Amino acid sequence: MSHDAMLAMLADAIAQRLLRPLDLAFARFIGECDPQAEPHLLLMAALTSRQLGDGHPCLDLQALDALAEEQGWPNAWLDLLDTSPPPASRLLAGADGLPTQAPLVLDRHRLYLRRYWQYECGVAQGIIERLDKAPSHAEDLSDELRRLFPPSTNATLDWPRIACALAARSAFSVITGGPGTGKTTTVVRLLGLLQTLHLRMQTAQPLRMRLAAPTGKAAARLSASIAKQIERLDVTENVRATIPLEVETLHRLLGARPDSRRFAHDRQHPLHLDVLVIDEASMIDLEMMAAVLETLPPHARLILLGDKDQLSSVEAGAVLGDLGRRAEQGHYNPTTASWLQTASGDDVSAFIQADAMPLDQHIAMLRSSHRFGATSGIGRLAAAVNTGHAADVNALLNTRSTDIAWIPAGVSDPSFASIMLNGDADRFETASSGDAPQGFRFYLEQLRQLRPAMDASDAAYRSWAQNVLEAFNHFQVLCAVRHGPSGTEKLNRDIAAKLLAAGWIETDRGWYEGRPVMMTRNDYSLGLMNGDVGIALRMRGPDGELRLYTVFPMTRESLFARTEDSDAPVRCVLPSRLPDVETVFAMTVHKSQGSEFEHTALVLPEDPSLILTRELLYTGITRARRWLSLFGTQASIEQALAQRTRRYSGLAERLALM
Repeated sequence: MSHDAMLAMLADAIAQRLLRPLDLAFARFIGECDPQAEPHLLLMAALTSRQLGDGHPCLDLQALDALAEEQGWPNAWLDLLDTSPPPASRLLAGADGLPTQAPLVLDRHRLYLRRYWQYECGVAQGIIERLDKAPSHAEDLSDELRRLFPPSTNATLDWPRIACALAARSAFSVITGGPGTGKTTTVVRLLGLLQTLHLRMQTAQPLRMRLAAPTGKAAARLSASIAKQIERLDVTENVRATIPLEVETLHRLLGARPDSRRFAHDRQHPLHLDVLVIDEASMIDLEMMAAVLETLPPHARLILLGDKDQLSSVEAGAVLGDLGRRAEQGHYNPTTASWLQTASGDDVSAFIQADAMPLDQHIAMLRSSHRFGATSGIGRLAAAVNTGHAADVNALLNTRSTDIAWIPAGVSDPSFASIMLNGDADRFETASSGDAPQGFRFYLEQLRQLRPAMDASDAAYRSWAQNVLEAFNHFQVLCAVRHGPSGTEKLNRDIAAKLLAAGWIETDRGWYEGRPVMMTRNDYSLGLMNGDVGIALRMRGPDGELRLYTVFPMTRESLFARTEDSDAPVRCVLPSRLPDVETVFAMTVHKSQGSEFEHTALVLPEDPSLILTRELLYTGITRARRWLSLFGTQASIEQALAQRTRRYSGLAERLALM
């Protein structure tokens, strides 16, 4: 087959939505750079590019049969790829990265774009270097751990204490756990522990600690939680004063440059810190993790927090999933178990595994949820989904519950409108009128009924706006997909039309008061990040006149962008300055990560979809704090349970081999 014939075949694949135009462009580039290259190298390049677009850092050549079934690739493609050895070309480097100018790298059975091969190698190397640091002495930790975690009559292991011990032991650690398992409480105690031990060494300077999260929304949520936990922390005042209250986005921490992949901080300009904690680490992609590790000083300690079972990042890679894939079984070795017995008094001998690896000794999984009690339907449903037990899931959904309502007909059910508007408390057992699930009417009532008088102060208007924003967070519609009858695009139009028909908004087009919007890209000049949510409200302008503004919560990112009104709870931006927003009565489950809502309506597509996975279902369910309305057929739920998210990556294998 000639280059032209191969490119023609790839062009046909675009029409069948098997490839993207970008994938064809990359294959064409490879052919132009090396006219002597084997034609099927062009196919391999296109498929590697396509895999990257789906979040996979590489094309796994050993998994071609599975990939072909997942993606619907023709058998003819596999016949072309079934060649040994791989086609020789100056554009294809080996596992040593040579030749250095080659854009493709074949490392064992995985084919990478060079940049992502470098990211993966950098992440593995950065983690391994921190694993090799000399561990702390157990005796130095034991007294302080017992003070921070008083002995309990409960015979179960104290996993937060174990997590603190392991994290204090080394320069790299992962603390994973589901919603409400105490990750924030644990890390605040850990920071207090680290600072106490550091200052006890009679050092003049305290540890420089920084907190970060992937998104502005996740950063704001952690900031609010951290403040409460610090107040309860049993440490001295000078230690408490050193624990940071503010959480930054990773982009802000690293010094993101607009319209560039580069950051102000890099290996030559490292961050000035001793301890870095990153929350919601499941959202961190491979490229960002590589940037973080590159900017850390050699002595710095890195602590990752997150739920390993949540959806992976939108971009390529599943770093936390790769790191935490063995966390549930512990996989500790006898040395670690003995060290923990001395340091914390916890006996983890039941979690010793013969195949323990160095990375396992730095990971702890929190296992008891304080948000979802033993009687919580949401908690039990999330656990059943996470383990893939379809019978348990069906039993829970078919039992009338205080916190779960299942609508098998999906959004075509007439009750959809009622739930969107009022929350439909009658669907939940024992829901009282004073404490019941809400719909969008709740925040619109706050908007109308609490509106300040025309001559009210600016402070009154900002307080009102803050109340409206908080009321909006009581209810959210989450979708698995953007397109189709159950996607965000259609549901946002439908919900706006229903609210207009009910008289709660003045129009459903353009900018109108009450319109909720989400930023779709970072705007550093405004201090607004991708995923930030605001609401259009009539606020007092600088001239004293009322006009329509989009009101956002004041965040640390906002303060970097402006200094005036830094004490105000909200900030106002003219709609004309916000070209990159979309209406967000409904958002995707991916966009909801880092958030939680009192009442969540989770909408599943009726048609089969590769996006509909167990991890997506679990993530959507666990965004609900108190009530969950689940719209989806039994077939769609069963499909989600049977389909796991998989990111083809070499990170876990690389860490095991290094």
